[in-house]
Amino acid sequence: MFKYGKPQQNKYTSSIQERRLTIYDKIAVGDPNLWIPTSELEQILNESLTGVSLSGLPIRTRSKVVKERICEALGYPIPTSFKKVQPRFSGQFFDVYVQKSNNLQVWNEDLSPDRRYVLIKVTDFDVISKIKVVTGQDLSLLDNTGTLTQKYQARLIPNGRAKELSVSSDTSIITPHTQQGISVKDFDPTIDPSSGKLMPISEVFIRLQSLLGTSFPDAGHDQERNRGAKLHQLICQKLGYVTYKDNGRFPDIRQQLLEVKLQTSPTIDLGLVRPNSTQVLDALTVGTSKIRHCDVRYAIFYAKTDGKLITLTNFYLTTGEHFFTRFPQFQGRILNKKIQIPLPVNFFA
Repeated sequence: MFKYGKPQQNKYTSSIQERRLTIYDKIAVGDPNLWIPTSELEQILNESLTGVSLSGLPIRTRSKVVKERICEALGYPIPTSFKKVQPRFSGQFFDVYVQKSNNLQVWNEDLSPDRRYVLIKVTDFDVISKIKVVTGQDLSLLDNTGTLTQKYQARLIPNGRAKELSVSSDTSIITPHTQQGISVKDFDPTIDPSSGKLMPISEVFIRLQSLLGTSFPDAGHDQERNRGAKLHQLICQKLGYVTYKDNGRFPDIRQQLLEVKLQTSPTIDLGLVRPNSTQVLDALTVGTSKIRHCDVRYAIFYAKTDGKLITLTNFYLTTGEHFFTRFPQFQGRILNKKIQIPLPVNFFA
């Protein structure tokens, strides 16, 4: 027996209700009427669940109540019981984790690179305060414990040059949507890219090469994300953004399809997806073109540190398509049945 909730109406919830779909009915990624894009999924859930109290509920009941609220928010009927399938919301391809601490635990399975993970932050008073939706690829980049399986890695081999553009142009999918000399000052760096608002890779290279020689405080060898955040901020400035913003999703500067890597060692951690993968990236489109992982541009900065300051010494820029022609791949890490990922303190900010 199913009962329907009363979601805030939008084209997705309306279509889901009209077709009387359940959370288990398969939806094609990118379906314009039924597949809820990650950014909009996050917005809908924040509007519907923020402020909901889970006080006094046992853990299992709390999980069930949260899933029921999500069904209502998205226009799905609430099932009499939730099937033990992976992912739990298989139609929209996402799982749900309620987090009172910043230690995310995934039991008895690997992270799936394209699966969505709905992470729900609960306060000390058991009230839902924020929802973040990320992919398995995004989560894998936060892992510094060595527990993930198939966490692809590559090796940075210097060739004596301080700066290197490894390809002459973007991929064939991206090139028609690029334009020289665009201004991004009015854009949010975390929004989806759009046709005519992408800089060619050659221009990205010109704008970022002036960062060589730049120094900034070293947050510590165990603070890789904080180190990378400072570089990310500097790159945003060089590209012309007025504000710096990071939502923890792949790629880092989504509006320019640019992933940023700060290296103080030759080993490059790549997460769960090979850069040259032709899989579609999180239902992203530019114009009518579906964006693949291999279309992403990679800005890799090699740096030296004396423990107090990090100094950028080398800069490499390439596409995912040609990544392994410049940076050789080697074997990933070993599986631990319980994956624990420490979420950054500002993850839900």
